[in-house]
Amino acid sequence: MKQLVAVISLTLFLGCKGKEEAKTPTVAENMKTYTIEQMMNNEAIGGGSFSPDKTKLLISSNRSGIYNMYTVPASGGEMIPVTESDSSSVFAISYFPKDERMLFRMDGNGDEIYHIYLREPDGSHRDLTPYAGKRASFYGWTKEKDGFYFSSNKRDDRYTDLYEMDLETFSPKMLYKNEDGYFLGGLSDDKKYLPLIKPINTNDSDLFLYDMQTKELTKINENQSANSPEDFSPDGKYLYYTTDDGGEFARLMRFDIANKTNEEVMTREWDILGSYFTENGKYQVTYVNEDAKNAIEVMEVATGKNIVLPSFENMDITNVGFSDDEKWMRFYAGGSHTPSNLYVYNLETKEQKKLTDVLNDEIQPQDLVNAEVIRYKSFDGLEIPAIYYKPHQASVENKVPALVWVHGGPGGQSRQNFSSLIQYMVNHGYAVLAVNNRGSSGYGKTFYKMDDLNHGDKDLKDCVAGKDWLAQQEEIDGERIGIIGGSYGGYMTMAALTFAPEEFDVGVNIFGVTNWIRTLRSIPAWWEAQKEALYLELGDPNSADSVRLRAISPLFHTDKVTKPLIVLQGAKDPRVLQVESDEIVAGVKANGVPVEYVLFEDEGHGFVKKENQIEAYSKILEFLEIHLKGDAGKPIEDGKALEMEPGS
Repeated sequence: MKQLVAVISLTLFLGCKGKEEAKTPTVAENMKTYTIEQMMNNEAIGGGSFSPDKTKLLISSNRSGIYNMYTVPASGGEMIPVTESDSSSVFAISYFPKDERMLFRMDGNGDEIYHIYLREPDGSHRDLTPYAGKRASFYGWTKEKDGFYFSSNKRDDRYTDLYEMDLETFSPKMLYKNEDGYFLGGLSDDKKYLPLIKPINTNDSDLFLYDMQTKELTKINENQSANSPEDFSPDGKYLYYTTDDGGEFARLMRFDIANKTNEEVMTREWDILGSYFTENGKYQVTYVNEDAKNAIEVMEVATGKNIVLPSFENMDITNVGFSDDEKWMRFYAGGSHTPSNLYVYNLETKEQKKLTDVLNDEIQPQDLVNAEVIRYKSFDGLEIPAIYYKPHQASVENKVPALVWVHGGPGGQSRQNFSSLIQYMVNHGYAVLAVNNRGSSGYGKTFYKMDDLNHGDKDLKDCVAGKDWLAQQEEIDGERIGIIGGSYGGYMTMAALTFAPEEFDVGVNIFGVTNWIRTLRSIPAWWEAQKEALYLELGDPNSADSVRLRAISPLFHTDKVTKPLIVLQGAKDPRVLQVESDEIVAGVKANGVPVEYVLFEDEGHGFVKKENQIEAYSKILEFLEIHLKGDAGKPIEDGKALEMEPGS
């Protein structure tokens, strides 16, 4: 790829009464454009388990090119690698509660079959859940810290059972045999109660409390609604849960276990995403999805008052965690314009320490774009929320091309988080409008249900309305607007090119669904609990719904595609199979339309290896430079398609 590294350093002069006076350069005039290598050299980190002595934290980082585990001193200092995988990514789970052994999880290059591993202090490690082809998920430490809980489908591919792993023998014991397709909540500290969730559809679910001794099952919600267990009260008397029963947004409730009564605890203007108590019940942490970003409240339980959290200019705290003694809080702070850094905060002294600096030091922070939340009217007057990234160089005099970005799902949400790919495109002069079309989460249950059994229709029209909004902006070249998305967003890209072929000038399909019948029939076995719910939203592929599913599947309408397309896919993807992308590429190629295909043999549903991210994102920009900035909208003269070899 041509390295587009340039420094724009134009100085403008204004004449005034015969004299020339220098104008202060704008951000756009001083900004740099960056290579994909520079942009992807921003470090991505996650986690933050305190060591037993609180002197360091265990985190995951992709600084080596893929995710590995590192420790970082709580007082600040260099990160020390503790794993050195060069194939599958390693994600930290936790330090052991009483010593410096560690737990981590790893799958097979994106196949989502995660196992739980033990790392010893001498660096050796072993698989604690060595069940071939079976998944395992960590569910927390026991109250006595002599074991941990995990779920696995090792007994039956379809259902997830609950186990306890003894730390002396590392032998698992089944605690709950799940034969009815429930999702599991977290077991109470006394091991008496287990919350169970039964999906009804993709929005609504029934919540039950299972008595581990009497085997009694008590339904908690009274009406059909979305319900999710959060945590038990420190005294064990209540189960806290969220529900949208009787309202548009989820609020926090508590269920009195003895009296079997419900009581509202907290309500906000947005969805309460979750709530939990710290180790000894001193604090209650609550997350609110406030207009596509996290708002976090930490309440001191004894006083009922929220503590004052550290504040940052132009950044938000996105995630918090606490040491077991509740004296230390670790947190992440970032924004749409900057990747999140890890901090520690002493709750007694109020001192805080920044532990990481994840932005590549070759990048000037002011060159990145802070997104703006906007709203626009769709075809039927419905207000659609979206997140707008306007390039610094965009102006009335310098109109720029644009992209409509569609999130995954269905039912996902574009949020005010940092994205290296979006910032890379914006840095190179492409505006991006991340739309939250009808059916997106976070804007009330009525809005969420609006695309049920209607995909590729009104949700697509919302995206077209987003394109129209872009075209009305004075800094946008309305003749050069494309559409991009991954998974469901990839489906929307292909739906746009097939069902509204003249609306967008190019399409970028990142592992998108193209044949709903096949996708719904081939969903992984471990999705059994939610399969019927998916069928209710999307359609049952084994019924008369298959007629409609075929009608909305882009694969069967590739003859309508007239605009250039690039498709990116991971061969290990268990959700959207490689054949989905293989066939859509072949179908579009038959039209003589420019189509590019980039296939990664060692990726799944999402690209996590830096080498592959660099290749994928550079190919996207190259494609846009040719077909959106360059030749968008021009007729194809030679009728030849451009195709790249898989993985090239």
